[in-house]
Amino acid sequence: MQVTTTDAAYSELAWEPGGDRIACLRSEELIGYRHTRVALVHSDSGKVTVLTGRHDRTYAAFPGARPPVWADGALLASYEDRGRVPVAKVPLTGASDGPETPVAGDRWVLGFDAAGGTLAFAATHADSPSEIFAIVDGEERQLTWHQTGFRDVVPAQPAERFAVKASDGTELDAWAILPPFFDPEGSHPAVLNIHGGPHTQYGERWFDEFQLYASAGYVVLFANPRGSTGYDEASARVLISAASSEDPGEGWAPPAFEDLMRVVDTALERYPAIDERRLGVMGGSYGGYMTSWIIGHTDRFAAAISERAVNNVASLEWSSDAAGYFRFAMGATHLAAPEEYARLSPITYVGDMATPVLIIHSENDLRCPVEQADALFVALRLLGKPVEYVRFPAESHELTRSGSPKHRIQRAELVLEFLARHLGGERPPVNADREKQAADALPVSP
Repeated sequence: MQVTTTDAAYSELAWEPGGDRIACLRSEELIGYRHTRVALVHSDSGKVTVLTGRHDRTYAAFPGARPPVWADGALLASYEDRGRVPVAKVPLTGASDGPETPVAGDRWVLGFDAAGGTLAFAATHADSPSEIFAIVDGEERQLTWHQTGFRDVVPAQPAERFAVKASDGTELDAWAILPPFFDPEGSHPAVLNIHGGPHTQYGERWFDEFQLYASAGYVVLFANPRGSTGYDEASARVLISAASSEDPGEGWAPPAFEDLMRVVDTALERYPAIDERRLGVMGGSYGGYMTSWIIGHTDRFAAAISERAVNNVASLEWSSDAAGYFRFAMGATHLAAPEEYARLSPITYVGDMATPVLIIHSENDLRCPVEQADALFVALRLLGKPVEYVRFPAESHELTRSGSPKHRIQRAELVLEFLARHLGGERPPVNADREKQAADALPVSP
């Protein structure tokens, strides 16, 4: 029996114990981004009650989303909030603008459950991998210290949060991780990292890559420009294209580009020891898209790394495993608005790119097929621009997260070597098998 209609997507289902209602996450992504809400579905009638409609945050935390938990006449669910992921207690009558949060603070809840009056959860923050905690009788206790040995051997650098004002007045969240032995009177290179999505967030969670780059001597900058989650819904919808008949905006790149340049400007003011002649920029997926876009619109960066990127939005609409999605993200099809798709494609601005760029892509990437990287590399080579290209065989869009250990190490070494060559950070240790490893990674150019 079909219970719901097809006007929305329903996921993460949790039956009411001994009842006939289903708690779930509900999203209405028609034109542009919409927050995911906690909802109740009555299995007998199909009636849907959205419980978090007044709370202007998404409950599809990534990573960390799970079915709502029935507990004490309410539902427990996690949501994204300005770089954090707390756990909310959502009343069955509906949540207010600010629901009760039994788990909060500057951290990111990766998973949780409740039973017998105990709320258990796994949480991480920027300078510590995840551990297990529990709240019993209102008192929080840490139950595991699995990461203590690792942290003793590889001390982590803390992340410093700072605020940046967007041109429309939105207060943006940004962070800096300073390298060990940072000298406020010295001179240090910096690397701006851009998240994928575009509708996701960076924040108060452990990210091994950031610690790696900081340990190599870089000031690591990361932020949530408009289009990120963790803010209100309206700030994410600015990425809808100008060709849309509903809430037309500036499109995928312009708002984020403006915001990210403000992040760099603010960081230079906040940390005068950053050498503005040694700035790098990098990102993967949408972050790779923005990296490609940035070097087509400014020469302020001395090096760029574009990974698993979108470079031609139009071809992505027919070649990606998410083909068909992008016309909803843009608000128009590539057939009806080819000029808009071209305007928002980094490949259009390849003639203006002068920054040395390393392109990294996986040959089995279905989300952003390898033709996206090929297009940028071929154009840059034809124009005589400084470009290097490495294709990883037998890897997917998830290379940096779940790729083979061998390839993940190779990729990290490639990144550190490229940044060191152009920005002056520390190079990775010399490996006797480096040439063999590089050959295995199939570099397209030296």
